[in-house]
Amino acid sequence: MPEWVVERGIGETRLALLHAASIVEARILLDGVLPVGSVVEARLLAVGDGGRNAVAVAQDGTELLLPQRPADVTQGARLRLEIVREAIPGPEPWKRPLARVADHPPGQAPDGRPAARGELDRAGWSDLLDEAATGLIDFLGGQIRLALTPAMSLFDVDGTLPPDRLAIAGAQAAAVAIRRLGIGGSIGIDLPTTHGKAPRAAAAAAIDAALAGVPFERTAVNGFGFVQIVRPRRHASVAELYAGDRAAAEARALLRRAGGHVGGLTLAAHPTVIATLERRAEWIDQLARQVGGPIALRSDPRLAISAGHAEPR
Repeated sequence: MPEWVVERGIGETRLALLHAASIVEARILLDGVLPVGSVVEARLLAVGDGGRNAVAVAQDGTELLLPQRPADVTQGARLRLEIVREAIPGPEPWKRPLARVADHPPGQAPDGRPAARGELDRAGWSDLLDEAATGLIDFLGGQIRLALTPAMSLFDVDGTLPPDRLAIAGAQAAAVAIRRLGIGGSIGIDLPTTHGKAPRAAAAAAIDAALAGVPFERTAVNGFGFVQIVRPRRHASVAELYAGDRAAAEARALLRRAGGHVGGLTLAAHPTVIATLERRAEWIDQLARQVGGPIALRSDPRLAISAGHAEPR
């Protein structure tokens, strides 16, 4: 049976739904972000307009948007709220996390079994991060290219298979990637144009099979090979975290790799990654305690942004 595992790291918590030692679904929760499903105490800052879009502030200072405000709550009132959508980085940073009134005690989410040492690596965590960072996802006979826009996430399918076979294989691979990377909201998949309705119906069936058991809606595959999928958007996808701040994402990934060493280290990385680490002294302090030795930083512009590594001192 699929099982959620949790790996707590420096600057982030990593979660993966594993099945047969492979990652079915993944997400990264950044430190300081209120997790979806958590319940917090808050104070109402603004009542909104006509009972909609009220604003509250949690005890940690996070502002929360309430699409529906209880009719009997006034400005300044204390509320117990459940987070229903986390803060999502990207081109619209002004968007607040969404919340609703909760009827159960405060608590944090998500949860799962602690990951065993090396478990996520064996399941392909580094490959997943590479897909999120580059937007390129290979499958047998083809490749998907993922592009993120404020309106929707778009998958373009291309490859060497005949168009009918490529459409079916690409639809399945895109649907697997949607869940694997934790992509929600409005999603478009551009498949090759097929010959007749049967391949389009088979491509739609492949999407349904890959997303079975998770909430989603879709259109039919139209004659131009385009299909739209809508999923709940409760948190940032792994791809959005990389698109929102690539240097910070690569810095956290470097810290994770470095954490497997013992003793003092020098972290060598692209200048943008090193600049991120220099701004986050607490991350370096945590790594020093984890490995049991001092940490130095070395900026190397010859390195690709994803090629940071740790050198024993």
